[in-house]
Amino acid sequence: MTISVLVVDDQAMVRAGFAAVLDAQPGIDVLGQAADGREAVELAQRMRPDVVVMDVRMPVMNGLEATRALQTPPRGTDYVPRVLVLTTFDIDDYVYEALRAGASGFLLKDALPEELVAAVRIVAAGDALLAPSVTRRLIEDFARAAPPRRVDGNLVSALTEREVEVLTLVGRGLSNGEIAAALFIAEQTVKTHVSKVFSKLGLRDRVQAVVFAYDVALVQPGTRG
Repeated sequence: MTISVLVVDDQAMVRAGFAAVLDAQPGIDVLGQAADGREAVELAQRMRPDVVVMDVRMPVMNGLEATRALQTPPRGTDYVPRVLVLTTFDIDDYVYEALRAGASGFLLKDALPEELVAAVRIVAAGDALLAPSVTRRLIEDFARAAPPRRVDGNLVSALTEREVEVLTLVGRGLSNGEIAAALFIAEQTVKTHVSKVFSKLGLRDRVQAVVFAYDVALVQPGTRG
C-alpha cells in the first residue's frame, strides 16, 4: 500500500530536500508541500495524505497549532492524518504539547535520510513509537516542566488490572515483545491488551498512550522499563 505524504516546513530548501528523499522511495508518494501551518491544514484537508511531516517553528501558524487543527477535523468529516513532528529538540519547548495535541511521533531535523523514511513508515503503520529512547527523553523533560493535563480518572478505572500493567509498560517505552517478557505472557496477548486499552481510552497510537500514562501519573519522569 502506498503511503501518501504532505511535507511542511517554512524553509524551502529543507522542505524540497525532505520531499525529494521521500518521493524517491518505493511505496511513498509526496502529494504536496506547505510553507506554514495554515497552508498545511488547507492542503491536508484537500489532499488527505496519510502522514503529514510537520515542522514546529513556522510563521502564520506553527506546527503545534496545525497539529491540533488536523486532529480536530471539521464537522462532517472523519479525516485525521498521522502527524510526524520535526524538532531540533534543544529549542522546541512545546514538542510535548505537540504530542498532547495528537502528533503520532517526532524526528530530529538532523536525522539521516533513511531515518526520515523509516519514521514515515512507522508513523503510517501506527504501531510503534519513533526512536523510543529519544521519545522517552523528550516526554520526560517536558513532563517535568509542564503540569500534568487534567484527565478523567474514571477512564483508568475502566481498565482491568492487567490492562493497567500493560499501559504502564507502554508508557515506559517498552515494545510488545518486551512487555510480553516482563509479564510472562504471549506477545499476541499483549497486542490484544494494547488494542483494548486504546479502545477504552480513545487513544489512537502508542505515542498518545505514553502521554496519557504520564498525565495520569502511571509513569513518573525518570522511570525506565
